[in-house]
Amino acid sequence: MGCTLSSTGDAVDPAVSEDRRGSALALEAKGTDPGSHGEREEAFPLSAAQKDSVRESWSVLHKNIARVGIILFIGLFETHPECKDMFFLFRDVDDLQQLKMSKELQAHGLRVMSFIEKSVARLDQEDKLEVLAFELGKNHFHYKAPPKYYEYIGIQFIQAVRPILKEDWTLEVERAWEGLFRYLAAVMRRGFHNEGKRLGASPLLPPQTADLESAPDQN
Repeated sequence: MGCTLSSTGDAVDPAVSEDRRGSALALEAKGTDPGSHGEREEAFPLSAAQKDSVRESWSVLHKNIARVGIILFIGLFETHPECKDMFFLFRDVDDLQQLKMSKELQAHGLRVMSFIEKSVARLDQEDKLEVLAFELGKNHFHYKAPPKYYEYIGIQFIQAVRPILKEDWTLEVERAWEGLFRYLAAVMRRGFHNEGKRLGASPLLPPQTADLESAPDQN
């Protein structure tokens, strides 16, 4: 995942090279490089207490990730049926009950959950979290999946998990998750537009087979 740094042909310590690669990706995600004056457009919104709320609730939700993924997408297709057009495998399936049994839909849902899991794991590593979301936004440019869809995932996630957590789903927990998803969507949006600008291309083309939730692997 991510950009590949050009090799100079010099011998480089692998550990140093990896550090430099991570630094370069973080600078790109912030819209900044050593020769530019770009600034990060959105501050990470969660307090320490909100991070704890997200982590604690995720420890419960993680046990139900396959179920949550299915519920999330069924809810997405019910409220925004146009989203189905972004998925080649699903666009012609009108029976949502049939989709609930789809192994392909379960796989898509699990990839969304994987991205969320990686995000939760990086709550105390904001640079890595930013790079994760930024790179996913760049990928979405190639999937021709416009930013207006990104906010929908957070909304449907909250709708899906509220009944699972029951009394443990408090207003404070909801606000923490809302803040995280707003941040992720904003960084993804920036990555999407950055990639379009870099390529000098427009994403406003007929949709192709899309994987809206494929998560880049940032360790």
